[in-house]
Parts: sequence; C-alpha cells; structure tokens
Amino acid sequence: MRRLPAIGLAAVGLLALSPASPARAAAPVAPYQQDDFRGFRDVLPPGASGQVSRAGLAAFDAAGVRPAHSDDQLAMYRDLVYVSPGLTAAGLPSYFKDATFGVRSGDAARTYSPGGRDDVTVVRDRGFGVAHVYATTRAGAMYALGYTTAEDRLYVMDLLRHVGRAQLAAFAGGAPGNRAADQAQWAAAPYTEADLQTQLDAPGRRYGPEGERLREDVGQYVAGINRYVSETRLDASKVPAEYADIGRPEGPQPWSPTDVVAVATVGSVQFGRGGGGEVRSAQALQAWQDRFGRARGTRLWRQFSGVDDPETPTTVRGHRFPYQQAPARPDRAANAIPDAGSVSAEPVVESGVDTGLRAAPRGPGVLAFPRAASNALLVSARESFTGHPLAVFGPQIGHFAPQLLEEQDVHAPGLDARGAALAGANLYVQYGHGRDYAWSATSSGQDITDTFAVDLCDPSGAPPSPGADHYVFRGECVPMEELRRTNAWTPSSADPTPAGTQTLRVLRTRLGLVRDRGTLRGRPVAYVELRSTYLHELDSHRGFSDLNDPDLVHGPAEFRAAAAKVSQALNLFYADDRDIAYFDAGANPQRPAGVDPLLPTRASFEWRNWNPDDWTAAYTGADTHPQAGNQAWIANWNNRPAPGYGSGYASRHRVQAIADRLRRGTAGGRKMGLADVVDAMEGAATVDLRGAVVLGDALAVLGDQRDPTLADALDKLREWRGQGSHRLDRDHDGGYEHADAIAIMDAWWPRLVEAQFRPTMGAALWDALRAQVPVDSEPNGGGTHVGSAYLQGWYGWVSKDLRTVLRRKVRGRYARVFCGGGNRARCRRALAESLRAALQVTPETMYADPLCADTGRRGDPWCHDALVFQRLGAIGQPLIHWQNRPAYQQVVEVQGHR
Repeated sequence: MRRLPAIGLAAVGLLALSPASPARAAAPVAPYQQDDFRGFRDVLPPGASGQVSRAGLAAFDAAGVRPAHSDDQLAMYRDLVYVSPGLTAAGLPSYFKDATFGVRSGDAARTYSPGGRDDVTVVRDRGFGVAHVYATTRAGAMYALGYTTAEDRLYVMDLLRHVGRAQLAAFAGGAPGNRAADQAQWAAAPYTEADLQTQLDAPGRRYGPEGERLREDVGQYVAGINRYVSETRLDASKVPAEYADIGRPEGPQPWSPTDVVAVATVGSVQFGRGGGGEVRSAQALQAWQDRFGRARGTRLWRQFSGVDDPETPTTVRGHRFPYQQAPARPDRAANAIPDAGSVSAEPVVESGVDTGLRAAPRGPGVLAFPRAASNALLVSARESFTGHPLAVFGPQIGHFAPQLLEEQDVHAPGLDARGAALAGANLYVQYGHGRDYAWSATSSGQDITDTFAVDLCDPSGAPPSPGADHYVFRGECVPMEELRRTNAWTPSSADPTPAGTQTLRVLRTRLGLVRDRGTLRGRPVAYVELRSTYLHELDSHRGFSDLNDPDLVHGPAEFRAAAAKVSQALNLFYADDRDIAYFDAGANPQRPAGVDPLLPTRASFEWRNWNPDDWTAAYTGADTHPQAGNQAWIANWNNRPAPGYGSGYASRHRVQAIADRLRRGTAGGRKMGLADVVDAMEGAATVDLRGAVVLGDALAVLGDQRDPTLADALDKLREWRGQGSHRLDRDHDGGYEHADAIAIMDAWWPRLVEAQFRPTMGAALWDALRAQVPVDSEPNGGGTHVGSAYLQGWYGWVSKDLRTVLRRKVRGRYARVFCGGGNRARCRRALAESLRAALQVTPETMYADPLCADTGRRGDPWCHDALVFQRLGAIGQPLIHWQNRPAYQQVVEVQGHR
C-alpha cells in the first residue's frame, strides 16, 4: 500500500478510512419512476463519465478503448442534425435519453454506499452511468453528491477550483491560454481566501436558517469529495491519469468549503453577469459627436446602443418592463464622461508576460467559454397537440471533454430532482426537473454592473498623481486595496511551457474594482466597476435549492418565488403539465433618479442603500422583472427579455430563427408536437443569421448585376437564402450543401459592412465601434470552435440601414443613413465593389484554421465551423457537425400533476 503523503489529512477528517466503500445498499432505493410524472428526456454529450486511470489511458492509447460512458451520448447529440427537420415522436429516444427518476429493473450496474454511510445509497445505471442518489437525510445526499461527482469529474473539478482562484497556470501549466484564463478571472473576480470564506459565512447572517442550511450543505458535499480523495491515496487506480501528466502523480489535494465558492465564481462570472463597459460607451459617444455633432451624434450613439429599439425581438410580448432606460430627466451632474484621450486601462498583469485578456484559450487543460448559446423554446398547452405544454431548453456552458456539467438524480428530504449542474458546485440540480415540473436557464446579460468615477487623492493633501493609490469615498481619502495573485509553473508532459511566473494585480475600492484611469474636467479619477453579485457568488444557490424541493414548488407562482432568489443575470423557464412560465432573475440594483445607464457615473451617485461593508444595496422588486405565464409560446436565445428592458440589443437577433418557427407552427390554429419543437430548435441551430435576416436586404440593394461574375455569385446566394441559409451537411457527405454560397457570404460580410459604414462614419468612429461590438461572431469563434455563433455582430445595424436605403418601413429609423451617404445608387456601387473584392478571396486563405490544416482539411468550411469538445482531460473527442445549440438539453412534456 502506498504511504500517505504528509499533507495534513487529519485536519480535514480523511484518516482511518478503509481502501474502498462497502458495496452494499443502506438507504432504501425507490422504484423506477416513483414520484415521477413522466415526460422527461435529456442529453449531455459526450457522456456521464469523465475519469480515466493510467491503465485506462494506456488501453485507449494502445487500442482506442474508451472508458465506459465517456462518449455514449455523443452520437445522440451529433446525429440530430442529419434527421431534423422531419423528426418524429418515435425517433426522440434516439437523440434524447430517458431522464425519469430512478433506474429500471435490471439496469443497475452498481449499488453502493459512499463512505459506508447508512443514510445513503447510490445506484449507477447500466445504460449511461448516471449516479442516482437515495438518502434518508439531507446530509447523506450532499455527501453522496460530493463523492459521486469526484468519481466522475475529479480532475475537471480541480481545474475549476483553480480557475476560480485565477491559478490555472500554476496548476496545469503556463501555456498562454491558461494565463489568459487567469488574467480574465482575476480581472472579474479577484478574491482572497478571506473573501471566499466570507461568502460562506454571510448567507447564514443574511438569510437566517436558509443560509445556514446552504453552509451545512457545502460542508457535507466537501466531506464527500474528500472521502473520494482519501481513497485515491490508497488505490492508485482512482487517481485520474491527468495528474501524472501535469507533474502531480500524487493526485489531488483535499477540498475545502471555499473551493466550492471558487467554482461557483466561475459559473457566475462566465454566465451570470451583465452590464459594465460604460467607459467604452462614453468614448463611443465622443466619437459619434466628433463625427456628427453633439445633437445628432448623441442621438445616433443612443440608437446604436440598442436602447429599446422597437424592432428588437423580445421574450415577453405585449408588456413593458422598464429597466436601464435613458432617464426622462437626466441629471447631468451624475455623468462622468472622461476627458477625450485621457483614458488608459488599468493593467492586470503586474509582472510576467501579458497574453491579452482577449486571447482565445486553446489546447488541453484550458477553458474557452462561449459568449452564450443557451436557448429555450416553450409552447403552451393550448398550442400543443396533446394539451400538455412542450419545452426544449438548455444551457450552453461550452463543449468540453469531459463536460463541465455533472448529471445527478437525487432523492432525500427536501430534494427530489434530476438534471445537471456545474461540477464542483453541484449541491443542487441547476437545470432539470422535479416530480411534475421542469426548469432551465439562459444567460440574460442584463445590466447588473456599473462604472463609477472616484476622485483620486493624496493623504498628504497634495494634488494626486494619475497613478495614485488613494481615492475619495464619502468625503474621506482612503487607500485602495491591492489584490495580488502570483502563479509559478514548471514544464510537464501535458504542457512543456518553460518555467516562469506571472503576478496579477487588481485594485479594489469600496465602490468596485479599478478598471481604467483618466481625467474628469482635468482632475485625475479612477473608473471602478461594481457588479451586484461580486462577493455574492454562492447566493443564487438558494433559488436552485428551492427548485429541487418538491414541497416548495407546485406551480408557476412558486417557481417565480424560487427564481427571484437567483441573483445572477439569468433567464429562468418553467413547464409542467398545465403551464409554462418565464422569469428574468438577477440582483438588479436600484440607481438614483437621473442616472444614464450607458455612461460612467460619479461616485456620489452610488446605488441606493449601498453598504460597502457587506457589498449589498437595494434591489428592484420581483414584480418589476420581466416575466410571463402561458404565452402562446416563449422563445429565448439570450435576447432582450421584454420591451423597455435594458440596452445592447439590435433590431435583428438570432432568436428570430426560433421565434419564426414557433410562430409558424402555431399560426392559424395549428398545433405542435414535441418533435416539432425539437425540429424548430435544430432548424435554427444551423442557420447563418446573416443569410436569414440581412442578406435579403443586401440583395435587394444590388438587384441584377451585368457583370457575369457578380451575377453568378448573387444567384448562388439567392438559392442558398431560398433554402433557409443553413450551414448544413444534410446528406452527411462531409461537406456543406451550398458551400460556394457560404464561402461567398463569409468573405463578403466584413467587406460589405466596411463598405456600408466606414465611408460615412470615418475611420475614428468605425474603429471605436468595432472595438465595442465585433462585426461578426461566426461559428469558428476565433479558432475556439465553441459552437455559439451570431449573438454579437452588426447584423441589426446593417439591416436597418439598408432597409432605410430601400425606403422600406423601418421602426426606429437611424438619424443618419450610412450606406452610400444615403444615396441608393452609391450604396449599390459600394456593395457591388465589396462583393467583387470578396470573390478574390480563396477558401484556403479564409478557412486556414490550424486544426483543419493539421487534418488535411484546410479551406473546408465544414471543418472550420466544426464543433470541438475542448479536451480538459487525457482523452479527446472527434469533431462533429457545427450546431448552434445548448450543451445540455432537456425535452419535456410532463404527463401529470400532483
């Protein structure tokens, strides 16, 4: 037996343990489908198991033998694209597995009690290896969830707890992607260990017994993880192979409760925040005004910011929920627009090489998160063939191997749910179903982050320098707090990056983190960013705990009450056998009257009831949040929640590809079935938004062209658009249908946008806007192959301007026509010349992704788009057809009610 290393195991209660858990059942196991009203299916590729031992890795390297359940959901997910549209109800089981409570008779592969506890039994099903937890106590369930997650995702969990602390490079190696991930995390959520502990302690003080229960759940969950960690010390086959590859053959270190907070921080930062960027917005305002004058420039700036554009598609229809709108009576004293040319970004890297926060992490052991691709499609009972609501929904947290989400099925006092949650913080199902209802989430991105200008000062009373480390807060000159993280790494077989170090530094004030410095009417200021969920990363778990509790959720009203406890910027959706519902969650701070949400604000206009001691404020009430119940249908793809709600949404959005399909499916008395809703989702998943909602306008401007080369290109584009503008290999021959048209569109788009806008905007404004909003967000994702596409881009701006040139009906017409300076003939010539230039670009030049070049497919748009399961562990997965689709997805038609 290997000797236990001296790592203080006694302090975390890991000594005197037997080599393995007794293979016996303790708590009674409920029969299959008990308390389950049926109608639940899901898919989470590539598979439930994410662990591989050294022996397992050797078997894979030698003969390609994969560990059980490491890829058995991959084909289900991959192949839907080849049969949709046209999916039938009978075909659903081929693409979405049964997600009913429990395990069918005869399908139990393994039954055991982690740690030999007599209050919990775990059953692993033979079909997909999902852990089904049955406990007589809540503590037993939490312990088992920690243990089973460690069985499936121990190395991934370890990555995530280091990402949450901005220590990925120190743990897995100093590759540029790892350092970029650390820089981005430290910039957004720099926390000391005391800060993490505070987040564990605070809920008990703030929320009473509910908060204390959360703390207890974390403790039991961590104890379960550490039980498994202790077993790796006694049984080398339980140590994931990746530890040896990164030079840590002893395996993982024990877990602490603050590790759960660190993992929760990753989810909150990546998927639950929104807002900020007010300094860049102010600089864009200055560029607009410089080009078009103060009045018209200001109007155009606000229009391009998407403040309540009347053409923007919304999830809620027919009801306004005003939030973060331009103030009716602006208080100009609140604005903190920096002096032109005075702004400089506060560096995050103090020493070592700065990779640039926008660097795209690639390769094994790093995480490239999508901007957002979560979506939700819900159809009401009255629009359904069966009279039951229909739901196809899921989150997109990225495609990884192993996946970041852990599947779980848990039954204990106060817990009755099945679904998925972020491994390492999966105390509760975050996306899944209860006995007779299901729920899911998408990132909403509403504004829960503001930028304040704080005056700099010198404690001696002398004039402050631009780099001063003191600032004025409520009339006092106080020091900024320095938050540092130093990472050191050495080469390993997984990452041969030469040994090095990097020190990250962020300054924290009592109004947020320093992002920029500049001057305000000649006086030096620091621009600090305040996020309402900062230092509250774990709080949202209260809402998810309620959603897991069958005693607390019986219908839409209780769902909304639970959703209102979620502080992250998330859209939450609900379906049972009678109702559908939607609620836009988030801790929306209350601002003083007169504050312009698009601009940085003076420090004296802080949030209402702002308490810098516990980082809390007054928040808007639940009744002011966008919400809906039993609309004919509900569609969301990270779009504007409701009319009047926030900014940043243009007149053309990818959600239209979903909404149009649901609208057609329910129009004129038509009804939809569950397979029809899946078809609507999958049909939208291969749509090129540029072709679907913008190309028609450009073609109308161009009309017929005499140049045969242009005419041929336009014919191909028209045919592609007439077939739905899909990037699709329907016949599964390894290449896109309409590949020529797709290549033309890809080459033309950036040239079209530049020809349309740059001459009228001028170089300075053109550059300022491109720095704010990318011209395109195509499937390749800058080489990350993350899948999510067409969320951010100039699609709405292009369409609205071209429709204005065409003199079509345009709601919210811009105060200036851009293409051709407003002259249709000049616009037509500009677009024609941009298309001619695009036709000179070769596919080999355009589709030069290194991944495809390495596999002999340089110049191939299918490969350029292909979805990659980012390899976090020792074993990767093959490329699959691009799908703009959630990573975890539920297909729901609940059959009954309690």
